[in-house]
Amino acid sequence: MAWFVRSKNNIESKKQKEMPDGLWTKCPKCGEIIYKKQLEDNLYTCFKCDHHFRITSREYIEIIFDAGTFVETNANVKSDDPLNFVDSKSYKDRLAAMEKKAPGINEALTTGYGKINGKDVSFGGMNFNYIGGSMGSVVGEKFYRAAKLSLDKKIPLIVVSATGGARMQEAALSLMQMAKTSAVLTELAENSIPYISVLTDPTTGGVSASYGMLGDVNIAEPGALIGFSGPRVIEQTIKKKLPSGFQRSEYVLESGFLDFIFHRKNLKEILY
Repeated sequence: MAWFVRSKNNIESKKQKEMPDGLWTKCPKCGEIIYKKQLEDNLYTCFKCDHHFRITSREYIEIIFDAGTFVETNANVKSDDPLNFVDSKSYKDRLAAMEKKAPGINEALTTGYGKINGKDVSFGGMNFNYIGGSMGSVVGEKFYRAAKLSLDKKIPLIVVSATGGARMQEAALSLMQMAKTSAVLTELAENSIPYISVLTDPTTGGVSASYGMLGDVNIAEPGALIGFSGPRVIEQTIKKKLPSGFQRSEYVLESGFLDFIFHRKNLKEILY
């Protein structure tokens, strides 16, 4: 029948355009729709609820260092596959896929040195988008070299952590990095060279059990997940409901494991 048949095109059918990908993003905490450029200008924090989005070492370098002063080190140090590990896919294939997914980032830790308000520092920044920021043998080696640079130049070491823990594809080789990184931090302490640990969302597993919590000063972003095992695993183990906000940075601060919590826009001045 005629009234079931559209006689004209929809008014907007010819004018309707698709929204370009990546132009807007949604805050996972409050649901606010944020214009991407506005988010970048606000240092990747929500202007409505102050939620701190996860970012990579690249963004932290832009936030922390004086323009043009940062020099990356150990960029040619990459993971190998000593165990010929295979799960749903081979470790080699997984590493190759990561290089395509995150161009310019070849490991879960980026290291280098630069100036913060004119002061020289050695730096390490973890990349959660690279195999969950997992700590393998290369992460341990790059951390060790960054710490040695601090020792040689007598400058502070700053490391920004964002990690899901040890890298299972490297098994015991990954776990050995906990001892390796902790040992070199002892050398820094013996030489009175400060180490500042910056904890972001998330900082868990072997990193939180080693260099993540071994700073002379431990600071964290608001709402960051900080702990060893995740809350769900703990609940399943102890068969009890955990307190509200358990393992978030505010709870960790109250428990005495952090020195203070900072807003990302204040990070550079706080570190200085």
